[in-house]
Amino acid sequence: MSELSHATQVTAAILLLGLVTVETGGLYLLRVVRGRADTTPFQLAFARAGHAHAGVLLILSLLALLYADAARLSGPLEVIGRSGIPAAALLMPGGFFFASIGKARTRPNGFIVMVFVGGACLAAGLIALAVGMLQSA
Repeated sequence: MSELSHATQVTAAILLLGLVTVETGGLYLLRVVRGRADTTPFQLAFARAGHAHAGVLLILSLLALLYADAARLSGPLEVIGRSGIPAAALLMPGGFFFASIGKARTRPNGFIVMVFVGGACLAAGLIALAVGMLQSA
């Protein structure tokens, strides 16, 4: 693993552990689908969306770390490129989950803003990586 930067190795280890939480979230979804958890159709949809976003964004975060190393990012591009996508992996799923918490909820609460903030972090991280890749080409 000597080809990976220290920052990538540490962040990747944390992200891989984060995927374990996605796995346990899958167990909750199984309970919901089997009718063992009392949820509304809205809550089921948001649980699915949160779970899917968590998994996809964590995997994308791992991939982005490799691109950050390959482009030898530094300065603000490195900070945003390395942290934007993992931040989105926390914020967007968290927004789906927290926005649907509550007995018999049928509409999102104020935590839905986390989804939009996460989307902005995702866009910033992707743009920083793209700019860094183009500069290193």
